[in-house]
Amino acid sequence: MPTNAALVHYAVLTAMLAPAFFLTATASLLVSANNRLSRVIDRLRVVLKDLEDTTDPEYRGILEQRISIQRTRSILILRGSQLLYGAISCFVGTSLSIAADAVLDHRFGMLPTIMAVLGVLALFAASLCLARESTLAVSAINEEMDHRYAIARMRKREHQLDAEADKLAAD
Repeated sequence: MPTNAALVHYAVLTAMLAPAFFLTATASLLVSANNRLSRVIDRLRVVLKDLEDTTDPEYRGILEQRISIQRTRSILILRGSQLLYGAISCFVGTSLSIAADAVLDHRFGMLPTIMAVLGVLALFAASLCLARESTLAVSAINEEMDHRYAIARMRKREHQLDAEADKLAAD
């Protein structure tokens, strides 16, 4: 049968491992955020190249608007990532403060709990930033699809008019 001291150590180790679940969730979000940031940067490079290559003032305006949206997306992802790194720090701090609290005869009081709450709040705030960025991403792609669809419709009409003009010229 385990001694009381062994049970205390087991309880401390168990408490120290509890933040690992939050660490796993946070790390997953961080990987996702970094991948999203890479995609935004790649998309931004394409739009900047298109801006460089175009002379049409109307299309330049559209591209500048897209650049603005991509910039906003990158800032949201950056803020989300910073919050996720803060959450990771809080969760690691929670584990360390639980261990230190046990060694120092429970002198830290609420510190481990406060660290855990701060980590959860940072994780929540990061999730809000990333959700907002996802909304912007969908809006941006919808705008691009609408624009390309309008161009395709215009070209189709031009081809139809050209075909009709060729038919009339042949008659």
